[in-house]
Amino acid sequence: MASTSQPLRGKKACKKLFWAVFPHACFILSLVIYAFLGALMFSHIEGNRKVNLSEEYRKFLQDLWNISRNLSDNMTENEEKFKEEIHELFNTAKQDWFVNPKDIWTFFGSLFFCCTVFTTVGYGNTYPVTRIGKYLCMLYALFGIPLMFLVLTDMGDILATVLSKSYNEFRKLQSKILASKLCSGFTYNKGAELKSRAQSKVDINEPLTIMEVLKSQSNAKGKPTKYRNAEIFEMLIARENEHTKLARNKSIERWSSCPELTRGKTMSRVIENFDKIGQELEKLDVPIVLMVLVIFVYISCAAAILPNWETSLDFQEAFYFCFITLTTIGFGDTQLEHPKFFLFFSLYIIIGMEIVFIAFKLGQERLICLYKKLISFCGGKKLPSKKVYPK
Repeated sequence: MASTSQPLRGKKACKKLFWAVFPHACFILSLVIYAFLGALMFSHIEGNRKVNLSEEYRKFLQDLWNISRNLSDNMTENEEKFKEEIHELFNTAKQDWFVNPKDIWTFFGSLFFCCTVFTTVGYGNTYPVTRIGKYLCMLYALFGIPLMFLVLTDMGDILATVLSKSYNEFRKLQSKILASKLCSGFTYNKGAELKSRAQSKVDINEPLTIMEVLKSQSNAKGKPTKYRNAEIFEMLIARENEHTKLARNKSIERWSSCPELTRGKTMSRVIENFDKIGQELEKLDVPIVLMVLVIFVYISCAAAILPNWETSLDFQEAFYFCFITLTTIGFGDTQLEHPKFFLFFSLYIIIGMEIVFIAFKLGQERLICLYKKLISFCGGKKLPSKKVYPK
């Protein structure tokens, strides 16, 4: 029986882990599929568009020809004037006049564009030109941005849980160190403490027999028989109640006779996981200085790696670019030479946006508390005490 129960327990644990991870994997997979579908759509529409020579482009060529002809007539006199005129002329030029659309709207280029759309970064270096491309871009952003924020909220719960547990464990370790320093001068009887713990602790794994209880009670022989039997009987009842309570809480295994019960409970747990999205993020309470330090270290690591394939960027420029990207500002003043490599950096962008999102939320809560204190100070009222909810 023990050999057959072990595979069943392992199978049940794997199934439980799968359904616990399923909601998070579902959101990430949906975002990846959405990005790939958008890349295929924009690469087909914008990449295969016909380049029409507009009136602006014809005027640009005519002005450029006039300036070059005037320069050839008076080479030395009009050199400075030529530089100013040519600079102003090229400022009016558009990028799509000189670049083949198929070179810009490749699959990876379109995928990079889609990532900048639903992450709300929007560098502005790549943009749709056709009318149908602009309409589809609006429709794509209309559904992609909520999906992206859903992924941010869901993954933010995981990061919030990790940060909360890490911070709480650090505080516990700090308090233990302080307590050990304070109590280093005091001595106590370890044997009496261990004995009291053993007597007060109830083993709920399996109910003990009368002989095991008699062996565990070393001081039972000194008592009268009537009181000793009553004490043993009460302990047996307490242990039996704990064992039956634990057995009720265990899920009923119906692998062969009635699997619908297990499936129904599993589906209800999955639905509960969907309903709990964002709750861990709301309960996060860590110092804002710690989040700023995490953001600084996170961006510094990327700023040290990014110049390896973007040779035009140094550490400071890469730090600036990562900060502008993670905060979804996206000026577009820094252009990437190899967007294909940066696509492998997309996981870094998503996690970094989650960290920045958590920091902004903590800063928002601190600002609300500051405004409350300021208003209460101006009004001469005391703030109500903060409610502490049991964990």
